[in-house]
Amino acid sequence: MKNIDDIFLLQRIKEDDEAAFKYLFDTYFTAVYRLSFFYIKKDTLSEEIALDVFTALWEKRKTIEIKLSIKAYLLTSARNRTLNYLRDHEQELYTENISLFESAIEEYPLEMKELEQLINEAIYALPDKCREVFLKSRMENRSNKEIATDMNITVKTVEAQITKALKHIKAHLGKGYHYLF
Repeated sequence: MKNIDDIFLLQRIKEDDEAAFKYLFDTYFTAVYRLSFFYIKKDTLSEEIALDVFTALWEKRKTIEIKLSIKAYLLTSARNRTLNYLRDHEQELYTENISLFESAIEEYPLEMKELEQLINEAIYALPDKCREVFLKSRMENRSNKEIATDMNITVKTVEAQITKALKHIKAHLGKGYHYLF
């Protein structure tokens, strides 16, 4: 529910009051930025998304109807823009991560070989069912639902097995490689 300050502030913004908009910007920019950064982890991009949220609000100020609080509206808008970015750039981000990984392989072939060996050891030390679920998920890129159907188990069981496998692999690798999973 909107409070009196939100109603007044929104009314002032609808009347082209730039000082009211600046107050809104100064009050909520950091929260909007942080929400975007939580998902993207890129400073400049998160700032750009936050600025887009406020720009869109200013451009739509005459016609906008906010049902909840202004803060809730801004954070929802930031979340949606961030998720849209992630969806639209998923392949690009995946390719970027693969490129980084491939360059690490070229730069540190011995270390990468050792890491691969450690991961394989950890995977093959898993219980049979857990290993099978993990390999189908990570190596065959199958969805949890597909795995559940294929193995005649529930999706929750698949999720639990993947979680168990990841914890086991992290423990096997030790603290030096915890950032990978």
